[in-house]
Amino acid sequence: MPSLQIILYIRDLEIMKKIQALLPLFRQFIKDTETGKRLKKNGERIKKQSIDNYRYVLHNLERFTENSTFELRICDTTKLTKRERLSEKNYWKKFYKNFTNYLYKNGCHDNYVGANIKIIRVFLNYLSYDKDIYTGDYHRLLYVRKEEVDILVLSPDQLKFLIHDQSFDTSLKPMHKRVKDIFVFGCTTGLRYSDIFKLTTKNFELQGEQWYLKIKSLKTKTYSFIKLPGYAIAIFKTYRSRSSKALLFGHLSLFNFNKNLKQIGELASFTNAIEQTREIQGKAVKNKSHHRQIRFCDKMSSHMMRRTAITTLLILGMPEHLVRKISGHSNTSASFNRYVHYAQAYIDREIDKVHEKLNTY
Repeated sequence: MPSLQIILYIRDLEIMKKIQALLPLFRQFIKDTETGKRLKKNGERIKKQSIDNYRYVLHNLERFTENSTFELRICDTTKLTKRERLSEKNYWKKFYKNFTNYLYKNGCHDNYVGANIKIIRVFLNYLSYDKDIYTGDYHRLLYVRKEEVDILVLSPDQLKFLIHDQSFDTSLKPMHKRVKDIFVFGCTTGLRYSDIFKLTTKNFELQGEQWYLKIKSLKTKTYSFIKLPGYAIAIFKTYRSRSSKALLFGHLSLFNFNKNLKQIGELASFTNAIEQTREIQGKAVKNKSHHRQIRFCDKMSSHMMRRTAITTLLILGMPEHLVRKISGHSNTSASFNRYVHYAQAYIDREIDKVHEKLNTY
């Protein structure tokens, strides 16, 4: 009889606490976002890339439950007693520790783990505001770690090589030449990959004898009006179509773009060894690749275009406020300040080389 009372008490407690399984609610969160039921604060639909990131988190949560005995559930906290609220607080502390440890054990670093936690916090807010399932403010216990990853960009000399070396250009097969041209165009204009592959002839305007690129960023919604140098105009004229609606550079998946770009870097002999450090729980760790040294070309990707453009402009002396106008960064942007520091470090190294020569007679 006592055991039956305990069972009934536990069942009544669960009913009172309104416990629900987390994973079905997370799937509903993704579905509502996909269908447009859940929107941004400004009423815009959420981008496909963000929804893809939600799916990655769902996948991680599913694998986490398969590899542990931890129960993923949601509890409405509106009618909990003080003791029950303390229990709920401890639950979320335990979840954070177990889930992040699972990700770290699978080779993830702070930025990736932090991105997962950030999305889980968004999900908990969705439950409170969209589904009237008040989960309390325990999401504040799920702190988001961030790490400063080393900036990898082309040096001005490397960029000049890709722009001007004719023998290298003629040695490339058609796909490599196309990717190299797109990459050089991106390194010049500072456009993101998503913006570059939306360009049509409508984005180019001839004023007098000078061509300009005019574009509204898909990500930041900011407008840019950029004067183009001769080699960028030549790239534009090579790929432009008679149709104003045709995409300038056609279609190319991000995977294939990055794959070909790494091959181009190897062909260009951008093979110097690099050492990158990442952070796990705030502590720096070296890359533990036992197969081979990481080369510069191995890390070349679409992200390098925009970073190279910004740092090149800064290195060559363009004032910061003008670079911000081209790149679309705000005055308080932390990421832009990282480019400034990188550019200054590059200038300092070059000055040291000059000073070293002057010091020897």
